[in-house]
Amino acid sequence: MTMTATQLKERSLLGLKGLSETEIQTILDRAANWEQLPEKINRMLPGKIVANMFFENSTRTRFSFEVAEKRLGTEVLNFSAAVSSVQKGESIYDTVRTLESLGIDAGVIRLKPIGVLAELAEKIRIPLINAGDGNNEHPTQALLDLYTMRKQFGTIRGLTVAIVGDILHSRVARSNLWALRTLGANVVFCAPPNMEAKELDAAYVTMDEALRADVVMMLRVQLERHEGGMISSAEHYREHYGLTAARAARLGKHAIIMHPAPINRGVEIDDELVEHPQSRIFTQMSHGVPIRMAVIERALK
Repeated sequence: MTMTATQLKERSLLGLKGLSETEIQTILDRAANWEQLPEKINRMLPGKIVANMFFENSTRTRFSFEVAEKRLGTEVLNFSAAVSSVQKGESIYDTVRTLESLGIDAGVIRLKPIGVLAELAEKIRIPLINAGDGNNEHPTQALLDLYTMRKQFGTIRGLTVAIVGDILHSRVARSNLWALRTLGANVVFCAPPNMEAKELDAAYVTMDEALRADVVMMLRVQLERHEGGMISSAEHYREHYGLTAARAARLGKHAIIMHPAPINRGVEIDDELVEHPQSRIFTQMSHGVPIRMAVIERALK
C-alpha cells in the first residue's frame, strides 16, 4: 500500500520546526511509556525493515537508533557512506532510492549537505527520520533533551534554557530553540561573536547571565575550527565560554547541566562537572533509546 503525501508527512520526522505542541508531547508521552517497560525487547514491529543510512559518521546516534529498532523487533540494515558506492560517486538520492526499491519500510538518515533531506522527502515514498542534517536540525537529540527537562521539572513551560557555544554551526541549538519555544520555554544563547547565528531570532546573553538559567546546555566545541581561526585556543575558549567548576558553583540549586555529547572535557565543560550531581549528561544519553523508539513507532505504526 502506497502512503499518501499526508501520511508520509505525519510519519516522517524531518525536523521540529513547525511541529505542534501536541505532536511533540505525544512523542514524549510514548517515550515515557517505552522507558518504563521492564522487558528490553518488545517485538511490536516484526517484519518491518529499517535502514540506518549514515552519510556522515556518528557512533552515538547510530547505536541509539539501532538499539531502539532492535527493541521494537525490526530488522536493521546499517549503511555507512565510508564503505559504500557513494565513495565511488553515486548520489545520496540514488543510494536511498535503491534501498527503498529493495523494500525497506523506513529510513533513518544523517547527512552533511543542507537541503538534501527536504528534497529526498519529496521523492522517496517511505517515512524518513532525520538523524542530523548539516547545521539545520537534529530533531531526536532535541526531543531527548526536552524529555530530560520535562522529567526533571515536570513541565517545560516557563523554564529558561541557556544554550552556550557554537550556535552558528549547531543543529542541536536550532532544533532545541524551535521545540522549546513551542512548549513555552524561554531560550537564550551565549556564544563568541563569530559563532552567533544572526538569522535566529533569539537573545544573546553573557556567560554570567547564562548561569542564571534553569537549564545550562553546553555545546561541543569543534576543535577543528581552530584551523579556521574561529577559536584562538581551547584554553581561551574555556576561560571565556567554558562551564568551569567555579562557574558551576554559581548555578541555582535547582538548575541542571546538559550537553548533547560527545564531550570535550576541559574545554566547554570541566572534567569534574560531567558527572556532577546537577549534571544530566548521561541521563540524556539514556533517554535517546525510548525517544527513538517513539519516533520509529510513529513512522511504522
